[in-house]
Amino acid sequence: MQKQSSHTQLRALCEGAIMLAIATALSYLKIWEMPWGGSITLEMLPIFVYCVRWGLGRSMLVSVVYSLIQMLTAGGFAIGWQSVIGDYLLAFSVLGVGGAFWRMKGGFYWGAAAGSVLRFLVHYVVGATVWAEYMPPEFFGMTMTSPWFYSFLYNGFYMAIDLALVLLIGAIAQKPLGKWMKPAVQKA
Repeated sequence: MQKQSSHTQLRALCEGAIMLAIATALSYLKIWEMPWGGSITLEMLPIFVYCVRWGLGRSMLVSVVYSLIQMLTAGGFAIGWQSVIGDYLLAFSVLGVGGAFWRMKGGFYWGAAAGSVLRFLVHYVVGATVWAEYMPPEFFGMTMTSPWFYSFLYNGFYMAIDLALVLLIGAIAQKPLGKWMKPAVQKA
């Protein structure tokens, strides 16, 4: 029993490292980049695949590690410690919540939706509070008077597309990836 437990832990650790590497590589392949940070990528896809395989606890750990990797390597925008904590540490750590759906039917999709919505909410609050002073007078052809509305549009734009791409690629990959889109262990 102990040997199987060690084997499972080692497997989870190795898969976590592989998914972190793939997510980091995908974060550099930007389909579109917003002017003040945020971009359309497929970086969340391997994180959510890990979430559906290993559950909440391990997924939170992997997501926290990914948030640190993003903070150190993204070369993104931060205007103070609040932005670093919100836009990197919190925003990428909440992706691990997707692991709470690992044993549900359609767990990948529910987990991806939950993690993406939580990440959006973190960016939304940080955008409306920390980044409020940088709100332009006009965005998407609309006059901006509220930092909350601006943050909703700005962050909602790329996060909605990110989620749609993750769900689409996940659906396409569902059949060929087979066991990789299902829980890795039957008992946790």
